[in-house]
Amino acid sequence: MTSKRKRICILGSTGSIGEKTLQVVRDYPDHFEIVGLCANKSTVALAEQIREFQPDAACLCGDGAQPGETNSTHLFSGSEGVLHLLETCDPDMVVVAMVGAAGLLPTLRAIEMGKTIALANKEVLVTAGELTMNLARKHGVSILPIDSEHNAIFQCLQGQNAKAVRKIVLTGSGGPFRGWTKTELENATLEAALKHPTWNMGRKITIDSATLMNKGFEVIEAHHLFGLSVDQVDVVIHPQSVIHSMVEFIDGSILAQLGVTDMYFPIVNILAYPERLENTHFEALNLTQLGKLSFEDFDPGAFPCLGYAREAARLGNTYPAVLNAANEVAVERFLGGELRFLEIAEAIDAALQSHTPSKNPGLEEIRAADAWARQKAAEKLSRAQLDINPATR
Repeated sequence: MTSKRKRICILGSTGSIGEKTLQVVRDYPDHFEIVGLCANKSTVALAEQIREFQPDAACLCGDGAQPGETNSTHLFSGSEGVLHLLETCDPDMVVVAMVGAAGLLPTLRAIEMGKTIALANKEVLVTAGELTMNLARKHGVSILPIDSEHNAIFQCLQGQNAKAVRKIVLTGSGGPFRGWTKTELENATLEAALKHPTWNMGRKITIDSATLMNKGFEVIEAHHLFGLSVDQVDVVIHPQSVIHSMVEFIDGSILAQLGVTDMYFPIVNILAYPERLENTHFEALNLTQLGKLSFEDFDPGAFPCLGYAREAARLGNTYPAVLNAANEVAVERFLGGELRFLEIAEAIDAALQSHTPSKNPGLEEIRAADAWARQKAAEKLSRAQLDINPATR
């Protein structure tokens, strides 16, 4: 047994990443302990997790939750409750797996507290990447990426000179609509969009994968995490999802990280960092059974969201926050059957085109841009008065 188990707090414990993180803790009880849990609305699931792991504190962020205490676990509620949770459980590492911009404030607070961040939330660095990274540098805090692509880059860069990096290559499966034309996407259904060919993820991120906005967010994340320009971050479609990403160095060498398609692996890598734990729970990748590995480009006309993300990253300031907020509104409407697939990108473009940015924004300016973009996207979608075909629901 290790001399001290790492104290883990999970923000978003009932989601797919949160549940997988709990599985890692179950598998390595001598290395990790759960001291804090936070969920949005999954009351029953959170209660079961509390009974199993007996954390010091837990929080339910959704409406109707009430603070209190059960056994030895302090219970908090609401967005302020998340901050109290962090202070009460005093973790070594905070796994940020909350969906959307809601993860930003708790992440900033955890950084101010000097806690190591295991980041699985894309929107933190998308909406406030410069602010977050500057704060992390100020407090000497490590931000370690759980997202499979960035975790792959993180592993490839260990022991390397950052100045020797020419570019990084993020791989993506292409989502459920890989190879579809823009004309074909006009009739894309919600049911089809939710059938991801490789990964088992939440509904929102699955739609982001279908539009390739997920890759756009990853470009912005990589730009901040690894200190590279937007133009040093490439995207290539890799349907097999075996190579999780690559680094090309100035001498022409390319390092790639390969692995089984399961988020368990990047999670255990980050939770244990800088150690590596012996894997006795999953079979490693069998190279002789892989078959061929293929790579493709994508059609920017059919999938414009990636281009919007790149442009927002280049413009900086509050444009990335607007990009994320408009996307959240549009995806929510699509999931509710209120608009068509291609109109997700149209709503995002409209918000970006009409935005007047705040220069060198702080947290308040970023939050204001987020609120403005949500209202702008909602207004555009309401004005459209779309005649939704039942088949797209």
